[in-house]
Amino acid sequence: MGKRQKMKRWGKETLIYLLMIIIFSFAVDAWRTKDMPANAAPALAGISTTGEAIDVIAMSQEKPVVVYFWATWCAACRFVTPTINWFSDAYQVVGVSTTSGEDRRVSGYMTSHDNTFKNMNDTRGDISREWGIRVTPTIVIIDKGEIKNITTGITTPVGLLARLWLI
Repeated sequence: MGKRQKMKRWGKETLIYLLMIIIFSFAVDAWRTKDMPANAAPALAGISTTGEAIDVIAMSQEKPVVVYFWATWCAACRFVTPTINWFSDAYQVVGVSTTSGEDRRVSGYMTSHDNTFKNMNDTRGDISREWGIRVTPTIVIIDKGEIKNITTGITTPVGLLARLWLI
């Protein structure tokens, strides 16, 4: 088998594996988000850990809002949170920290990790239950009060950017 044929075969196999990973990823997301709202986003309003009033539906009327359900104890969130924080410089981002302790603890965690995005503390997990969140991290993109995209687990900056551009 020549070098060119090997490269062609390698390329086909890589493409097949990549396609399988994408299909598997979509299937896992579909299963994890099956209990979540589909079209109109439920109300999501409250006070941030810094004392700022937040109304996600109102915010989404101007431009899309990235809602980030996360937890201080979540290992996968340690990989995703820096991306979310970076995106908060250019996009509207609202975090919802789930069962992560009192406001003071969550605020301290955010400060120690240099996170600057707005965050509501869901101390008892009530918001997460209302939204049907099954796993952290979960990222929901809301535009004009409508849920446009949901993804769960680890995502990359490129993946999140693609989701924002596709709405």
